[in-house]
Amino acid sequence: MLVWLLFLFFWALPILTIEMSIGKKTRVGVIASFSQIMGNKFAWMGTFVAFVTASITFYYTVVTGWCLKYFFATCFQGLIKKANPVEYWEIFSSSWEPVFFHLMAVFIGCLIIYAGVVKGIERANKIFIPSLFLLLIIASIRAVTLPGALKGLEFLFSPNLSQLGDIKVWLNALSQTAWSTGAAWGLMLTYAVYSHKKENPLLTSMTLGFGDYVASLLAAVTVIPTVFSFFASQNLPQEQVLEVMAKGDRGLTFTWIPTLFSNIPAGSFFLALFFLALCVAAFSSLISMLELITRILIDTGMARKKAVPIVGTVCFFLGLPSALSIAFFDNQDWVWGMALMINGAFFVTLVLKIGPKKFRQKIIPSTEGKFKLGKTFDILVKFLLPIQILALLIWWFWDSYKKNPGSWLNPFAQSSVGTVLLQWTVAICIFILLNKIITKNMEVNKNGY
Repeated sequence: MLVWLLFLFFWALPILTIEMSIGKKTRVGVIASFSQIMGNKFAWMGTFVAFVTASITFYYTVVTGWCLKYFFATCFQGLIKKANPVEYWEIFSSSWEPVFFHLMAVFIGCLIIYAGVVKGIERANKIFIPSLFLLLIIASIRAVTLPGALKGLEFLFSPNLSQLGDIKVWLNALSQTAWSTGAAWGLMLTYAVYSHKKENPLLTSMTLGFGDYVASLLAAVTVIPTVFSFFASQNLPQEQVLEVMAKGDRGLTFTWIPTLFSNIPAGSFFLALFFLALCVAAFSSLISMLELITRILIDTGMARKKAVPIVGTVCFFLGLPSALSIAFFDNQDWVWGMALMINGAFFVTLVLKIGPKKFRQKIIPSTEGKFKLGKTFDILVKFLLPIQILALLIWWFWDSYKKNPGSWLNPFAQSSVGTVLLQWTVAICIFILLNKIITKNMEVNKNGY
């Protein structure tokens, strides 16, 4: 957690500030922003950034559907009374139900952005964000009052400084920061298009970064003490607790969490609360992804009310493979989750092309006064951000090689380096070839850069 906090300053805040500054200056979406600032021939970079986030959206709607399903199943189908949560998950994930809930997630998300920025997105987030924190606070208070929960808090907050010598701790913390804050997705660039003229990108980025950190800690305080309480009640060793922690997000959320809450008083209520919080968190992210895609269509001159149904239809159909196949879902998560590093590299490239000093002076004029970017920003962009991007890519590629040494370059293997390179290369080549057509259809804002 200490290293994770460190990378908030070294990775998330600089990237978020860059994104918000670009959107605030250009007042157009990702593709048009790259075109305006770097020139038309570099618009393909913005296209790739947008495509990566869109590709994540196609399977993120499936995850949001899972959360909806488990919330309704807890409230109305007695999920917590199911004898085998693992079997329940396997039956559900291999059925047609994920398609229906995937459709529901797309429909609800599109309904919100169809209403517009103020009446839709702003109103929704005014409900979603406070509700998320309220739900997490209630759930975390319940978790820490469970028998044996204090051991979970001790496990979570007792520092083991010797672990700072482990490179994996640093790389895991950087990965967590890179993926959880939304940096390099283009989402904050899109939202900044609608920001107030006096809004400070650096201050807003700090608020977002630390808000993400606090929400993540509350989630950890909810889950980990509950896990320890369950194993204490079963007189099971701590080693098995660590095995549960290693199950990953999907295994922990949809199989172990129902098991854990089934063993506490009022478990159904608190499990429903947990999945409601997940739904709120999922939709607060989903609407920003859908808005990013919608904004690109708006930049071509299309009206929002025409763009949103197109976005919803495309998201539904391109999300179907992930809804029907966990293997396909995992492949897309691996390929496009990793591509966020390339997104980060393209944002860094944009700043370097202009020059970090000129970027600070011309693109971020609102950071005068108390919150002002200095030469530290230049060092981050020139050296630290590129190093972090390379470190993550090398580490994840090496990890893939170690797990699949015989098929690490196989382009058809689920989590290989080969499948990543193939899909990235195809996407980039297509966007470069279509670059002139894409830029021609962008309606450039006359008040842009």
